[in-house]
Amino acid sequence: MPDAFPVLNPSTGEVITDVPRAGRADLDRALAAAHAALPGWAGAAPRERGEVLRRAFELMTSRHAEIAHLISLEMGKALPDARAEVTYAAEFFRWFGEEAVRVDGQLRTAPSGANRILTFRRPVGVALLVTPWNFPAAMATRKIAPALAAGCPVILKPAEDTPLTALLLADLLAAAGVPPGVVTVLATDRPAELVSAALADRRVRKVSFTGSTGVGRDLLKLAADRIVSASMELGGNDPFIVLDDADLDAAVDGALLAKMRNGGQACTAANRFLVQDAVADEFAARLAGAMAALRVGPGTDERTQLGPMVNARAVDRIASTVERSVAAGAVPRLGGTRAGGPGFYYPATVLTDVPRDAPAATTEIFGPVAPVIRVRDERDALAVANDTELGLAAYVYTGDLARGLRVAERLEVGMVGLNRGLVSDPAAPFGGVKQSGLGREGGYEGIDEYLETTYVATTW
Repeated sequence: MPDAFPVLNPSTGEVITDVPRAGRADLDRALAAAHAALPGWAGAAPRERGEVLRRAFELMTSRHAEIAHLISLEMGKALPDARAEVTYAAEFFRWFGEEAVRVDGQLRTAPSGANRILTFRRPVGVALLVTPWNFPAAMATRKIAPALAAGCPVILKPAEDTPLTALLLADLLAAAGVPPGVVTVLATDRPAELVSAALADRRVRKVSFTGSTGVGRDLLKLAADRIVSASMELGGNDPFIVLDDADLDAAVDGALLAKMRNGGQACTAANRFLVQDAVADEFAARLAGAMAALRVGPGTDERTQLGPMVNARAVDRIASTVERSVAAGAVPRLGGTRAGGPGFYYPATVLTDVPRDAPAATTEIFGPVAPVIRVRDERDALAVANDTELGLAAYVYTGDLARGLRVAERLEVGMVGLNRGLVSDPAAPFGGVKQSGLGREGGYEGIDEYLETTYVATTW
């Protein structure tokens, strides 16, 4: 294909297919179609928009196995994780299909009594959605669903590593009744060129991005030139705190979920294990044993528990982080050496005695590496946990609920898993603080990112 780019299977490194590369002409056509579709979609009855999303949920559920297989094929994640993603992703269509009919306003009397204050909300306009490769279905539906529920047409730019799932979702939405021009997918391996052109166009009034903090910072600068409304779900350096009164069996189970889901390739993945001295050795031993037992293999193999990383660059980055951390004094308890053979694999790795300033403790690993850092007490754990510019998620394990809530209140993050290794839920607000992002996705708050408020003063 002359103007196309390859999509690789991370399990083998082989090409799955070539995908046409979207360019400026494609962007212009998509923007013209979205802008033309805006009045009709924004003016559609909320129930109508909600029913379209409900049908999308039903179609996605009926094609569950097909979508999960495609995710595993192009992204590499183990099938159990892919199946869980499809269930999670579809739920955003159902949740926001229900929220579409609950967009409301207010009528109240001004304190002076001179007039009434009337407010109503309307869609912000055409939205540019930029999604990552690690959850190719869920990151798309988490943005598409609230945008459509609010009345906004969208242009989705998926990650170059995983465009196939996004293209399938576009077909599914068309089958669910989304009108032409309301949802367009533009796939490219030259994202900077396409996204910068879109943000320079006056027809784009919203950008929602999930990805690294560095790229988010660049997009915010571009959005600032035209004062484009921006939502950012960015990187994390998520602490997993294990206090000395924790149930260690539960803590290890939670650690496996928080660390190894999607092979550690998640912004909510536990990045640092801050373990109180009294239980640090036992926790590290149990965690290493549990991670060593995971079966490594191709994502599409039913037996696989840990699939490949998304590409060769990811393996290089993880390996460099581990090597530099070991040079700084960390001790490999498990793994620590990249795997050979075809595909993009990195083994489950546990590092102990990790210095607090080692690369594995200060940067987002985005892989199956668990650095264990000793802490003296909960105050010390909080000091280490909050000593970062990032603040997405955290996890706390303790046998004392009051102690857990006390720690949770003091953590500088947007989400906390208290004696749980999973925080994501379509009905809950997802997002971070500090340099981990702006705004919230999911929950009641998610649709607000795509709405603007108009105030009318009237004497009635």
